[in-house]
Amino acid sequence: MSFIARTSLALSAPNRIVETAGRSLAYRRFGTGPDLVLCVRLRGTMDSWDPLFLDVLARHFTVTVFDYSGLGLSTGTASYGKREMARDVDDLVSALGLTRVIIGGWSLGGFAAQTFAALHPHKVSHVLAIGTMPPGPMLKPPEPLFLETATKLSNTVADEYILFFEPDSAASRALGDASMARIAARTEPRDHPTPPEVFLRSLQASIEPSGPFPDPDDAYARFYRNTDIPVLALSGDHDIMFPVENWYALNDLWPTLFVVTLPDSGHGPQHQYPEMSAEIIASFVRHTAAR
Repeated sequence: MSFIARTSLALSAPNRIVETAGRSLAYRRFGTGPDLVLCVRLRGTMDSWDPLFLDVLARHFTVTVFDYSGLGLSTGTASYGKREMARDVDDLVSALGLTRVIIGGWSLGGFAAQTFAALHPHKVSHVLAIGTMPPGPMLKPPEPLFLETATKLSNTVADEYILFFEPDSAASRALGDASMARIAARTEPRDHPTPPEVFLRSLQASIEPSGPFPDPDDAYARFYRNTDIPVLALSGDHDIMFPVENWYALNDLWPTLFVVTLPDSGHGPQHQYPEMSAEIIASFVRHTAAR
């Protein structure tokens, strides 16, 4: 067993349950400092985060990861609709008695995080948008290979390279292998994987044909053009699902937007560069505040 597995807070944190609004939400909570709540990606669970990324975050924050309703260890009706995911966040935050949080989300979880912040700005100090996209039309669309791979019933290691790393880069693949090994180091307690039929049904039911934050329904984009909440977009330079170029287009439109691009990386930059990503987030929170 590696040193990280023996000493990791993320790997040893127990599964906990909170009852709220007629269903059970499963979560893990560890670390010290301001509250940071993280929303996971499509078909992900609490086990899908790189434990090294979470452990470094836990040096600076009290980290909470959780399962959406009906997924993983949580009960209720599963949905990948952005308002439904944001409702899970709000119910969890309220049930845990948290007053103001740093809200973060990876990929689809970035929709949940940004929507939660727009609907409940008084509950949010900072927004972390990791490997995701902003509200508004996609100026650069995803590459078809991503969804072709993401919607397979099961994924191989080669698929993981495509989904979260830079498959044409030997260095990125090696860092991907290290991340996958850290994730696999969890023994107990484990989460329940999301069955393919559940995530496919939930994804299909939540698809909005004109995009994740469709235009002209641009209320979220209007919110971020006027908010004083600091927003950090952390992306890989070749994210084939949510290209970072969609964030570059907003540099002069969102007054509190910070964009960080990590080189030679894809849709999971925080797993390829876990320590750097966590320290960038910690520095961002430490050195920014609502204007």
